[in-house]
Amino acid sequence: MKILPTLNLRSVSMDDAQALFLWRNDPDTRRNSINTEPVAWEGHVAWLTKSLGMPTRKLYVAEVGGTPVGTVRADNENGIEELSWTVAPEARGKGFGKMMVLQFVQEKLRGEKIIARIKDGNPASAAIAKALGLSPGPAEDNTATWR
Repeated sequence: MKILPTLNLRSVSMDDAQALFLWRNDPDTRRNSINTEPVAWEGHVAWLTKSLGMPTRKLYVAEVGGTPVGTVRADNENGIEELSWTVAPEARGKGFGKMMVLQFVQEKLRGEKIIARIKDGNPASAAIAKALGLSPGPAEDNTATWR
């Protein structure tokens, strides 16, 4: 029997700015993001500062053994939580993405309606959306909204 590591979710703080910046600008992350452009440090800090003050945004870092392995976010608009997540490059391929998103939905959203926008050609995120019980809608601009 495989023993799964314990994953902890904690709120993001400004202390996480550097890690989030590196993850966001990782080439694989950018390729699978809605906005594929590199993010400048100043813009990232402004985004994070604004994000931490938004009551409609939930933003968490996932850690395993005290080591950050990814981030997961939900933005509430009209009672619908739009999910977004990033797995740290060094943590990919280990199942942490699925673990952190499922745990986030169970612990932080508690039955709220969720969606995720996923680009075509991103099978890892599509598998996570399927694990959440979501199904893809028609794609627009190579991106499907999973409900």
